[in-house]
Amino acid sequence: MFDLITKYLSLLSISAVKFLFGPILGFSTGLSIIETIIITVLGMMLTVVVLTYAGTPARKKLMMWLNRGKKRKLFTKKNRMIVRLWQEYGMKGVAFFTPIFFGPPIGMLIALSFGEKKERIISYMFISAVFWGIIMNVAIYYFGEYMGWVQDSGVTVK
Repeated sequence: MFDLITKYLSLLSISAVKFLFGPILGFSTGLSIIETIIITVLGMMLTVVVLTYAGTPARKKLMMWLNRGKKRKLFTKKNRMIVRLWQEYGMKGVAFFTPIFFGPPIGMLIALSFGEKKERIISYMFISAVFWGIIMNVAIYYFGEYMGWVQDSGVTVK
C-alpha cells in the first residue's frame, strides 16, 4: 500500500512540474494506463489551480525561482515566440501547447501575464491536460515497445 501511494505521489509531483514526464513515469512504475492518465491530469491541474489562486506574491516568487535571481532580457526569441503564439491563438493555443512545450507552471504564468480570466485558464488547461494525457499515455503504453527511446531509457516493457 505504501509503495502504491509513493508511486501516486511521485507521478503527481512530476506531472505538476513537467507534464510530459508523467506518462513515462507511470509506465515505468507499472501503474495502469487509467491510473496514469488520471494522476497526470490531476498533477497538472494541481499546479494550475494553486498558482492561479495563489495571488501575485506567489507568482512573483515562482518567477524569481525560474529566473534563478538573474536579470532576464525582455526581448528574446522565446518571449517573441510566446507573444506571437498568444496573438495568433490566445488562451486556446497556450493551453494546447502547455503540456508538451511549457509545462504547467510556465503555461499558467503565460496565461496570467496576458490577463486571462482565472476560470478560462482552468477550463482550457483542463481540456488540454485530458487531451494530452490520453494521447501521450496511449502512445507510451501501446506503442512504447516500438519506440527506441523507451527501451533505451531503461524502462522495461511488460
